Amino acid sequence: MVKFCTLTSGSSGNCIFVSDGKTRILVDAGVSGKKIEEGLRAIDEDAEQIDAVLVTHEHSDHISGIGVLSRRYDIPIYANCGTWNAMSGSIGSIKPHNIKEIESGNEFGIADIGIEAFSIPHDAADPVGYSFTIDGKKITVATDIGHINKPLFQQLSGSDGILLESNHDVAMLKNGAYPYPLKQRILGELGHLSNELAATLACFLVKKKTTKIMLGHLSRENNTPRLAMTTVLNKMKEYDIQAGTDVELKVAERFTPSVLY
Repeated sequence: MVKFCTLTSGSSGNCIFVSDGKTRILVDAGVSGKKIEEGLRAIDEDAEQIDAVLVTHEHSDHISGIGVLSRRYDIPIYANCGTWNAMSGSIGSIKPHNIKEIESGNEFGIADIGIEAFSIPHDAADPVGYSFTIDGKKITVATDIGHINKPLFQQLSGSDGILLESNHDVAMLKNGAYPYPLKQRILGELGHLSNELAATLACFLVKKKTTKIMLGHLSRENNTPRLAMTTVLNKMKEYDIQAGTDVELKVAERFTPSVLY
């Protein structure tokens, strides 16, 4: 049984729950331990039963609750060497047996869940996304993406379901209150994926058999759920893709759980 939910999603903090009904995994823990516990209870899960936390990268909206969770519930943390080095001073003391090092580009497993960590273009030490194989389905987490290159598109292709970044509306960002250097960082090759780029990528992925897409990691200041959804729907019309028939499309809630599977 596949279960995939965002507990929180956006620039305010990110945490994702993945399970096959037996093994329970979190991807990132970028909000407080209390909020994660509340989110898990809302989807009828218990923090005491979490088997692992996988880390995409070391930015605070992805790791702020990781140390607390690991210490409170004795949970292993999986991250690559670059991420471990970058976040070790921010998450507090972790028991040696809960420090699990992985390699980007390699496949591994936790119980019966197959996992692949793949490199993503973002301004962090060694950022990754994750693809999970559960009951024959490939489900992918792809956020914090500055641009789409060929290896990344090949990795995302064939995903049955995907959490896809749709971070900002370019016009809102350019005309907004952010300082110029921050705007340039977000718009840059190692920044975040815009609604328009996410829309085009979503269409290509549907053509490659993706049937469920959740738009996530929306900026609070430079985007709205309606704008992200409308941008993707309009692009799908250009590609003769019918949302609701060819693909299930939704936007992840910022502070409350959203279910993809």
